[in-house]
Amino acid sequence: MSGKRAVVENRRMTRLYKKAAVERAMKRQEIILRAYAKKISWIEAAEILGYSARHLRRLREKYEEYGFEGLFDGRMGKVSPRRIAVEVVEEVLRLYREQYYDFNVRHFHEKLEEEHSMTISYTWVRNLLQESGWWRKAAAKEAPEEAGAEGSARDDAAYRWDRSIDGWPGRAAV
Repeated sequence: MSGKRAVVENRRMTRLYKKAAVERAMKRQEIILRAYAKKISWIEAAEILGYSARHLRRLREKYEEYGFEGLFDGRMGKVSPRRIAVEVVEEVLRLYREQYYDFNVRHFHEKLEEEHSMTISYTWVRNLLQESGWWRKAAAKEAPEEAGAEGSARDDAAYRWDRSIDGWPGRAAV
């Protein structure tokens, strides 16, 4: 294995996996082989891997059917079914560039929903505009400077107000 990826060869296919995925599969294989050799029970193997007994049974069946390849996460390399189409991304960027360039993200998102019938999340729109360079993240607020040992008069007044140190009007201070 070199770099961050490794090639796993199987008689059915050759796939490229991340090094971490190969290491996880190797750990699963090691534990399953120890359970086959009766060095540990299948219940102990499930506990070691952090799986339920049922999940380990499924994993064992995949290992028996597909070999080492069966120990990998089947979702790897697949496109999310919730992925937004490239055409929609291009349309959102075009609308912002041509019509709504002076809107903030919140108002632009509202226009997408109201006038263009696009039902995409605000966070997705914000991230898209930030990644494409059309919107800058707001600068992080600086932490207030630490007060000296005595603090400021404003801090003392706020503390008295919030904590009611002076007591209620007409009552003695605590």
